[in-house]
Amino acid sequence: MGFKPNFSDYSPLDQDVILKAPRIYYPTSFYADLFHTMGKETFPNFHTYKFAQDKIRQTVIFQMMGLPHPRTYIFFGKQQKKQILDFFQYPFVAKKARGSSRGRHVYLIRNRDDLTKYLFRGGPAYIQNYIPIDRDIRVVIIGKQVVLSYWRVLGVDPFRTNVFQGGHISFNPVPQEALELALKTASLCGWDDVGIDIVEKDGQFYVLEANMKYGIKGFAKAGINYKKLLCDLLNAGKI
Repeated sequence: MGFKPNFSDYSPLDQDVILKAPRIYYPTSFYADLFHTMGKETFPNFHTYKFAQDKIRQTVIFQMMGLPHPRTYIFFGKQQKKQILDFFQYPFVAKKARGSSRGRHVYLIRNRDDLTKYLFRGGPAYIQNYIPIDRDIRVVIIGKQVVLSYWRVLGVDPFRTNVFQGGHISFNPVPQEALELALKTASLCGWDDVGIDIVEKDGQFYVLEANMKYGIKGFAKAGINYKKLLCDLLNAGKI
C-alpha cells in the first residue's frame, strides 16, 4: 500500500484492511510505534524499529545483556567530552551516535586534531576502543534464522570494511561461533530483521553494531533474490 503519513489518505477499503489485519509487514518506523500502541503485531517488530540507527541505545542493551562489545563510552556535553582522553588513548574510534548508516560518520582518531574535528560536528561523542582488523562479519537474521553471512574485507578505505565505503564481500566460511553470537544477540535484544556486524580479535568475537537498514548487495552477490526470499519466509510461516 505504500507509506502515507496521513492515515486519511488511504482509501476507506485500505484503512479497513490495515485496521483489521492481524499483522502488518514493513510498516515503517512511523507506523510501527502506532501499531504497537494499538496492540497490533508488525514485522519487523516494534523493538527492531526502536533500535534502528541508534548506536547509544544498542551499546547500552549490549552491556545490559552481557554481550561482548568493544569498550565504549558515550560523552554528553562539553564537560564530559573534556574527559575523553582520561578514558581512551590514541588511536580510538569515534562515530556519529545516531542517524548514521552505510559506514558513514565513522572516524579513526589518531591525535588531538582528529578529535577536535570530530567534536566540532556536535552531538553526543560515541567513543570506542580501536580493534585493528582487515575484515569483519555481516550476519543477516530474518525471523529467527540466519539467511546470509559473509566477510566484509577492507578495500580502498584502509579503515572501514563497509561495502558502500569500498569494502568487498567474501563468502569464505564464517565461523559457527560468530553465527551463534549473532543469533543470540538478535534473540536477547528482540530483533527479528537485522544485520549484525561482528569482529574477531585473538579468538574473541565482538558485536560491533546492529543494522536494521542493511544493504542487500550481499544477497545479490550470493545469487539470492531478496524479495523472493521474504515471500518464501512469509509463505512458510517463518516471519
